[in-house]
Amino acid sequence: MKYLKRYLVEREIPGIGAMSITELCGAARASNQAVDQLLPEIQWQQSYVAGDRTFCIYLAKDETVLRRHAELSGIPVTRIVEVPQIIDPLTANN
Repeated sequence: MKYLKRYLVEREIPGIGAMSITELCGAARASNQAVDQLLPEIQWQQSYVAGDRTFCIYLAKDETVLRRHAELSGIPVTRIVEVPQIIDPLTANN
């Protein structure tokens, strides 16, 4: 299989910032179950919850796999952006 590309998936989910850990666990379970069905074409790395949005980092074959994940998990997608490069404080040392 070709290498996986990194994507940022933005999801607008009203009220997610106020959800309990139990509710967030349910969403994570749904995501994990969808990932399991789509392996090895996708990996969920982490998600950030901010207000009424989540920003999720995935490694995936392509956007089609990410949209299929959204269908299987029942978690909507607002926007998908490929992330071709990452910089961090250590980048300054190059």
